[in-house]
Amino acid sequence: MLTGKELARAYYDGLKEAYLRESGQELWDHFSSVVQGASQEDIDSLLKLYPDVPESLIELLRLVDGTYFRVYSKEQVILLALGSDMEEYPYYLLSVQQMIETKDEFGEWADYFITREYGDGIPVDEGVCDDLEKLHWLHFSDCVNNGGTSQLFIDFSPSAKGKKGQVIRYLHDPDEMAIIADSFDEYLQMLMDNEYDFINEDNATTDVIFPVSL
Repeated sequence: MLTGKELARAYYDGLKEAYLRESGQELWDHFSSVVQGASQEDIDSLLKLYPDVPESLIELLRLVDGTYFRVYSKEQVILLALGSDMEEYPYYLLSVQQMIETKDEFGEWADYFITREYGDGIPVDEGVCDDLEKLHWLHFSDCVNNGGTSQLFIDFSPSAKGKKGQVIRYLHDPDEMAIIADSFDEYLQMLMDNEYDFINEDNATTDVIFPVSL
């Protein structure tokens, strides 16, 4: 069994191979020449808020500190790096700072998912807690459709029927809250087993790295 660090590195290597397989060599080479890993200071800040962040996510952030409008030096990166159980929805990896900044946002604007205010109208997995005061989620990924269509979270406050560290997918239109993996490690392994099916020739060859004025 791979350690968290080994899994993250295997995932990152596999992501590269997926881009190369789909004719994305030029894009990946540009991306890898620009990106940097998260600083230890930022990682320490994340761990202060989320002491149980899995080693695999920490290591992934050490390799690349976000791919969602993340500015590195004088270039901005917007690169698809993650997926879910739904092949048609690729995702971005948030930076450490984005994870920290969005810490409480979901509970503030989508509290009705947690409180089940709409009863059976919106499917919410029974492993998701129903107490807003206990809600402790790490928002680590936004969907390609503006982030509002779908977001991914590591859940550190599950219900009695859930598992601490499970990965939750929020989907909009149709609204749904589903547990897609029991852990972040399991989530990464799922994407690897599915052969990074969220990457295709269209999105692997689109130039999404461009200069910005700082």
